Amino acid sequence: MKKIKLVFILLAIFALPLVSLPDPPGPPGSGGGQGSGGGQTPVGAPIDGGLGILLALGLGYGGKKLYTARKAKQENIVEPEN
Repeated sequence: MKKIKLVFILLAIFALPLVSLPDPPGPPGSGGGQGSGGGQTPVGAPIDGGLGILLALGLGYGGKKLYTARKAKQENIVEPEN
């Protein structure tokens, strides 16, 4: 019974990414359409905004970890008494 569950779980893990693949883009149109300059329109989603947000969040998280590590190190240093 455990082996059957394991097989179904592994099958689901490996099959779900294949099911969620998008369709390939269609062939480019013949002139006209958007931007009558004759150029092709870009295909896909821009990653500029999301990448910048993730980078900013990562820098903020790393900065906080660095701040708390330095603060903890300073609190653990015992100054010698004269």
